[in-house]
Amino acid sequence: MAPKITPEEAALRRDSVLQAARWCFLNFGYSKTSLDDIAKRANIARTLLYKMFSDKEDIYGAVFRHWLVSRHPQAREAVQAAGAPWNRLFEVCRVMVIEPWADMVGAPMAGEFFDVCERLDPEIDALHRQVALECIAAVLADDAAAEVFLLSLDGLIGDEPTVSALENRVRLLIERFV
Repeated sequence: MAPKITPEEAALRRDSVLQAARWCFLNFGYSKTSLDDIAKRANIARTLLYKMFSDKEDIYGAVFRHWLVSRHPQAREAVQAAGAPWNRLFEVCRVMVIEPWADMVGAPMAGEFFDVCERLDPEIDALHRQVALECIAAVLADDAAAEVFLLSLDGLIGDEPTVSALENRVRLLIERFV
């Protein structure tokens, strides 16, 4: 009989599996990633993977939720932080856009990643956009401007810039709105 693990150890194992899965999806794509690939990358048995997730689609959704939704509290904290609106808005953008971009830029299947996420779990994508919009609106104190700002953020990654280029673009965009 396998030894029991603590809830903390289980959470760490789950995080490890989700990071391994995200790497596989970004490097191999959704269709070419197998559960064996994920299990090997996470250094666990495939049967354990099945105890954690029902199938590849379930893992993909969990990766997307873990990767994006876990950022929401930090973005909300940035809105409430002391400091100038420019700094608070940049911190929201860093947490919600720049860091996720840095996680995936340059990966062979990065272009597919969001498309598959939106198709498999549109609610998570919608939630992430809604939280971003709420945070931006809270800093700008203008719902219409926040909507335009968020649409502009989408446009900043269209040509798959480097992280440095994206940061510079975000700074320039913030200068125009704050």
